[in-house]
Amino acid sequence: MKKILHAGILTTLLLIFSASCSKFVDGYEVSPNSPETTTPALLTTVIEVATFSHYSGQFARFAAMMTQQCAGTQAQYEDIANYSLLEGDNNNEWNSHYSAITDCNILIEQAGDLNPYYRGIAKVLKAMNLAITTDLWGDVPNTEAGKGLQGEAFYNPAFDSQESIYQDIQNLLSEALVDLAKDADANTVLPGLDDLIFNGDVSRWIITANVLKARYENHLSKRDPDGSATRALSALDAAKAAGMTGPETDCNANFPGDGNSLNQWYAFQVTRGDYIKMAEGFVNLLNSINDPRLPFYAAPDAAGGISGTPLGSITTTTSDVAYLANPDSPSPLVSYVEAKFIEAEAAFRTNDKARAAAAHNEAIKAHVRQATGADAPPAYITAQASETDATITLEKIMTHKYVALFTQFEVYNDWRRTNIPALSPNPNGLVAGIPRRLPTPQNERLYNTSAPTPPISDILKPVWWDE
Repeated sequence: MKKILHAGILTTLLLIFSASCSKFVDGYEVSPNSPETTTPALLTTVIEVATFSHYSGQFARFAAMMTQQCAGTQAQYEDIANYSLLEGDNNNEWNSHYSAITDCNILIEQAGDLNPYYRGIAKVLKAMNLAITTDLWGDVPNTEAGKGLQGEAFYNPAFDSQESIYQDIQNLLSEALVDLAKDADANTVLPGLDDLIFNGDVSRWIITANVLKARYENHLSKRDPDGSATRALSALDAAKAAGMTGPETDCNANFPGDGNSLNQWYAFQVTRGDYIKMAEGFVNLLNSINDPRLPFYAAPDAAGGISGTPLGSITTTTSDVAYLANPDSPSPLVSYVEAKFIEAEAAFRTNDKARAAAAHNEAIKAHVRQATGADAPPAYITAQASETDATITLEKIMTHKYVALFTQFEVYNDWRRTNIPALSPNPNGLVAGIPRRLPTPQNERLYNTSAPTPPISDILKPVWWDE
C-alpha cells in the first residue's frame, strides 16, 4: 500500500511537471533558423545563388579543361584532365542541381497566378538548371524529379529522354515569356533586390529567355540543322525586339566580392592556386592571331610572360586565369556576345551568309571592347572581324566563339556539337578520346531503382543531341 501511495504521488508530480514544462517551452521547439515556410523572394535568391555555382563553378572549370582552354595540373584537377571521371565524383553537384530544380518547382507553385513575374523567373531558372544537368548526363529525371514530398511514388524518379527534356525546356521558356509579359499590376508582390541578377527588371528576363530559346535550339544542330537554325534566329529576333542591343542587357552571375560572396574563379584560385593553369594550345591560338584579350585572360607566369601548360603536362609555372577572376567580377550566364555568335552560326546554316558575317564581326568587336575596355585595334578588326558573305566559314565562327566564351560552360557544348576547334586527346588520358558526358552518378545507381540498368559508364558515349 505504501509503495502504491508513493507511486501515485510520483505520477502526480510528473504530470504537474510535464504540464509546467509544456507551458515553459511552448513554441520554442521550432527553430527560427529552420523555417517551415518560405517566400518567393527568399526562394529566388537561393535558386540564383545555386545557379551561379552551377554555371561558373566546378563545371565551368570542367568545360575549360575538356576544351583545352585550361590545364588541370594538381590533385583532382589533374585526374579530370586525365579523363578520370568516376561515378562518385559529382554526387554533390547532381544533388545541388536537383535541389535548385526542386526549389524552382516550389517557387512556380507558390507564385501561381497571383505572381506571374516570380513564376516566369522561376521557369527561366528551372530551364537553365535542367539544361546543364541533361547536357552533362544525357537522360535524367525530369517529370518526376523534385516530387519526393508528395510520397513514395516519387522516391525513385524516372529518367526522361533528353529529347523530351529539351521539349520541356522550350515549353518552360515559352510559358515564362507569357508570365513576364503581363502587366506589373497583375502581381501581388514584385521581385526586387532579391533578384540578384536583374533586381526585378522583367524586360531583361524577357531578353534572357529568348536568347536561351536560341541557345537550346542551336544545341540541336546535329539533329535538325535547318529547323533548329530557323527557330534560333526567330528567338533572337524576339530578343532584339525586346531591347537587346548590347552587353548592358547581359544575364550575369553577380558577386559582391566579400565573405562567401566571391567570384567562383577567384575563390578557387585563392585556395587552390596551382590546380588549374592556362593551356598551351589556347595561349598559342590567341598569340597566333595577335588577340588583344590575351593579357586580360592570362596572368603573368613565373618568368613574367604569358604561357600555358602543355597537353598532358602538370607544369605549374605557367599563367593563371586572370579574366573575370577578381573578387567581384561578374560571370556571364547568357550574353549579347553569345547571342551574336548563335546568330552567326544559325544564319550560316540557313545560308544567309551576309547575316552570318555581320553577326560574327559584331560579336568579336563587342567582346574585345567588353574584355579589354577598348575597341579592337584596326589591324585586328581587318584580320579577324571583317568577314563577308564570301569569306565567312563555320570554323571561323566557332573558333572565335570559343575564344570569346572563355571560362563559360557553353564552350563544351559547342565543341561536342561541331568538333571545332580540332583538339587532340590528352596522351595521358584514361580513355581514347575527349569525354563527351559524365557517368551515371553513384547515388542514383545505388538508391534510385529507376536509374539506367546497367548504369552509363562510357564517358565517350554522346548525349542525344551530340549523336
